[in-house]
Amino acid sequence: MSGEVPSRSGRVRRIVRGPRPEAVPALVGRACAVVGVLDIAAGVFPRFRHSRMHAMAEVLPGSLGPFAAALSLSVGVLLLLLAHGLKRRKRRAWRAAVALLPAGAVSQFVYRHSVIGVLISLALFVPLVIHRDEFRALPDPRSRWRALANFVLMSAGSLALGLVVVSAHPKRTIGDPSLADRLTHVLYGLFGFEGPVDYEGSTSWTVAFSLGALGLITAVTTIYLAFRPEHPAAHLTEEDETQLRALLEKHGARDSLGHFALRRDKAVVFSPSGKAAVTYRVVSGVMLASGDPIGDVEAWPGAIERFMDEAKAHSWTPAVMGCSETGGEVWTRETGLDALELGDEAVVDVADFSLAGRAMRNVRQMVKRIERAGYETRVRRIRDLGDAELERIRRAAEDWRGTDTERGFSMALGRIGDPSDGDCLIATAHKSDEEPGPYGDLKAILHFVPWGTDGVSLDLMRRDRSADPGMNELLIVAALQAAPKLRVTRISLNFAMFRSALARGEKIGAGPVLRAWRGLLVFLSRWFQIESLYKFNAKFQPRWEPRFVVYRASGDLPRIGFAAMQAEGFVSLALPLPRFLRRTPAPARPCPHHAAERDVRAA
Repeated sequence: MSGEVPSRSGRVRRIVRGPRPEAVPALVGRACAVVGVLDIAAGVFPRFRHSRMHAMAEVLPGSLGPFAAALSLSVGVLLLLLAHGLKRRKRRAWRAAVALLPAGAVSQFVYRHSVIGVLISLALFVPLVIHRDEFRALPDPRSRWRALANFVLMSAGSLALGLVVVSAHPKRTIGDPSLADRLTHVLYGLFGFEGPVDYEGSTSWTVAFSLGALGLITAVTTIYLAFRPEHPAAHLTEEDETQLRALLEKHGARDSLGHFALRRDKAVVFSPSGKAAVTYRVVSGVMLASGDPIGDVEAWPGAIERFMDEAKAHSWTPAVMGCSETGGEVWTRETGLDALELGDEAVVDVADFSLAGRAMRNVRQMVKRIERAGYETRVRRIRDLGDAELERIRRAAEDWRGTDTERGFSMALGRIGDPSDGDCLIATAHKSDEEPGPYGDLKAILHFVPWGTDGVSLDLMRRDRSADPGMNELLIVAALQAAPKLRVTRISLNFAMFRSALARGEKIGAGPVLRAWRGLLVFLSRWFQIESLYKFNAKFQPRWEPRFVVYRASGDLPRIGFAAMQAEGFVSLALPLPRFLRRTPAPARPCPHHAAERDVRAA
């Protein structure tokens, strides 16, 4: 069903309304969470229902009451953990749920003698079996670090739930134990030992079994995650990279983000003809592509179809960040997805750039002031740098990063000075009249990746914090002035999110809704570089090229946004590690063509 093409004025306009995702797995997942909560409640608060049968069962020799309570609690926790996997149609989650639901029904009947509880479990079990063909999704990429994350989260959850279990029997508690005593009892109970809190009758056994079950679940799930086969995160193989470079050599001039497809932490799917490709990374269940497909536009539909098939096979949420208007039209036409304008890319045409004029006054004055302070600039291709200088630049870029994790995904290559990236452009600022630091006279770095044969796209900006302000402006101007000698006719700068809203919201006559939206963006700019990037780019009088996000349904947008923030490095769910435990970067992968070229120059 067709719709409107996104406008370049900044308005959010829908192109195509896509199909709704399958409802059965989502409903089953929600029902699984509800049943899990009921099972937990049955284990923690056993006196939901009083009956003569229940009273007789508690005094019978070998009563299963305490064990059944622990089983009910265990099943409830596991069903809660499985609910998300069922929503995503995961086959392993389905198998586990089919095994656990009968156990939950048995515990409901044995412990509470609740026919209703049994019927609820069976009511979920039946549609699971009937719709078993809906749950075919393959596992996600994973690593054994999830075992550590599981241990931390499950331990915290077990402590909280265990405290509820210990405190849920006030009438049978002997004395008035303090909060510290209750926490101590929980900690002891998770390891299977008796704590300082005591109860009347069989309640002590019920609490002990329940706490032991929580500890056992934590241990079992952690051990399972630690020893299950590892499915490493996707990465480009040498063959994939070679094929992508061949496509970029023919069609790389079409998209300024094309070279970023060569990030080695991405995976790739090719069209059946091999003439087009889509690169992506999976983040929190979102299959995140960036930019336009690589290669011949005529072959894009084949690559997009492979991308959607891969997303369906794993039940990943498909999304594209930062595609062009042409790319958005092809994506929505071929897949039925929707598109929204996300922001604008700043592109400066070298032939039109000049420091003269009132509009460039601030940039001109800043550049002149920095040059008078003794700074000089150099703009070169990576292949023209010596190994010693290149290594010094790498170390400086790493130390000047300012964050523990490398930021960037859609407009970042993630490396500097790789032998296969000899066409990349690097601009450096130097100041020789000061005492040399650990990186000599180097003070700032700008790195650009190729955009076809006559353009470059900004990758990263790094500077020494002790250097004078304005290093980035200085180096961008230097790159623009050196561009004609390097046969560069266009330079893509940073991407400005929601640029249209910021620009129109500050103009006279803007309405209250637009002003409120701009105010929210300015407020968010305290944490994210929204307004600052827009104003920085606007200094150079660029032309603005709109970029879009492609998504399946409006309800997926928060999840896609969070995944994009993770991919860009603004949010990290990984546990912080000391520097000495962090993995060192893999050595640069040699490219035979560029290695041979360097050998010839050396000879």
